[in-house]
Amino acid sequence: MEQGVEVKTNRVGAKGNIVLLQVQGFVDTNTCSELHRHINQTLEQGVLNLVIDMGAVNYVSSAGWGVMVGEIRSIRESGGDLRIVQMMPDVYEVFEMLEFNRILTYYDNIEEAINDFDIALGYDISKSQQRQMTTVSPAEIAAPRIAREDIAPSEKGGRVVTKKKTQKVDYARLPLVEKIRLIIIDNPLNNIFQIRKILSTPLYGNTKVSPIKLFQILKKNNWDTEAKRIRFYRSR
Repeated sequence: MEQGVEVKTNRVGAKGNIVLLQVQGFVDTNTCSELHRHINQTLEQGVLNLVIDMGAVNYVSSAGWGVMVGEIRSIRESGGDLRIVQMMPDVYEVFEMLEFNRILTYYDNIEEAINDFDIALGYDISKSQQRQMTTVSPAEIAAPRIAREDIAPSEKGGRVVTKKKTQKVDYARLPLVEKIRLIIIDNPLNNIFQIRKILSTPLYGNTKVSPIKLFQILKKNNWDTEAKRIRFYRSR
């Protein structure tokens, strides 16, 4: 499917009274009506608690955001809520820039959002039935090892100097930011999902971090684009 959208719905939660909408593709002016239709169908069935999984959404236009923001007031006035989970970094950046994070509640993963709903509804989640759902996650593709010739000469005309390992370092015990810094130094061409995959290896202590948290760390340290990571690689 290209430049389109697909929405799948599932009943989840301790009592099956939460609807999970798993969205895939592009939510724009041409496709947002499909998402709107599924939201309306859910509300017409009397279900007021919705979780929208955007883990496989590549782009959301202002019209797409408008569908969710436009429904949130009436849903909350009726005693329910609409929660967003698993946004890709580029989508989350727009979400935050437009300050929709002040209106819509966001969670890093589906389970957290469902548990929060169940707790608010007064259910003991420790005794709830095991939930079955399909979580779509971005493909993790290994990046090639970088060579000096793969990076263009710096503005000053010099080439990147290969780093020297002078002592053994226990990467697993390092702070998260330092682990990320070393991964970037090792290969600045790694994208955010490749960095996540490397962090989860035994070398880095099987560190688990959500795409959003990782993106926030990259952005805070000015490493959030390939060009910035290469610039940092050159300047270290």
